Amino acid sequence: MLTIQPVTLIGSHVRLEPLGLHHADDLLEAALDERIWTYMSTRIESRSDLDRYLSAALAAVEKGTELPFAIIDLQSGKAIGSTRFGNIAHKDRGLEIGWTWLTPAYWKTSINTECKWLLLRHCFEELGCVRVSLKTDARNLNSQRAIARIGGVREGVLRKHIILPDGYVRDTVYFSVIDTEWPEVDRKLRDMLAR
Repeated sequence: MLTIQPVTLIGSHVRLEPLGLHHADDLLEAALDERIWTYMSTRIESRSDLDRYLSAALAAVEKGTELPFAIIDLQSGKAIGSTRFGNIAHKDRGLEIGWTWLTPAYWKTSINTECKWLLLRHCFEELGCVRVSLKTDARNLNSQRAIARIGGVREGVLRKHIILPDGYVRDTVYFSVIDTEWPEVDRKLRDMLAR
C-alpha cells in the first residue's frame, strides 16, 4: 500500500516542494511562454487560468489522487515550473510522474533530469513503488527520447487519448520504470547529472 504525504525533495540545482498558492506569482511569470503548452492538456495564459490550475491541483491533493510540486531553481529561489505524482494506485504501489512543465529558459538544462531523479528515487526508495509510469504526446519526440534515454521502457500508445485545449485529439505514448529496473535507471541518471 502506498502512503503519499507531502514532501520536499532537494537536489544540487532544484528543490521540489509541495505546490501552493504562494507560488502563484512566480508560476505565472514562468508559464506565459506559449511553447510550454504545445503538448499539454492544460494551458496557462492568464492569472485566472493559473488560479484554476492551482485550485484543481490542490483539490486533487485533498482527494489523495495527486501530489503536485513546484519546481524551485535553487540559484534564483524562484518557482520555474511544476511536476506531480498522479494516477496514484495505492493498493498496486504504482503512480505516474507527469504534468511537468518548465519555463523555456531552463529547457535542455540539468533541471528536468534532476527532477526526474529526485522523484523516481523517492518513489522507489521511500514509497516502495513497484511501477512508475510516464506519458507524453506522440508528437513530442524530444520527450520520448528523454524518457527512453533515462531507461523508461516504451509500453505502447493510447490512441485518441486526450483532447487538448485547441481541440487536437492526441495519441499518448506510455513508458514505465519498474522496481527491478530502478538500480540501472538510478545509475544512468546519476551519470547524466555528474556531467
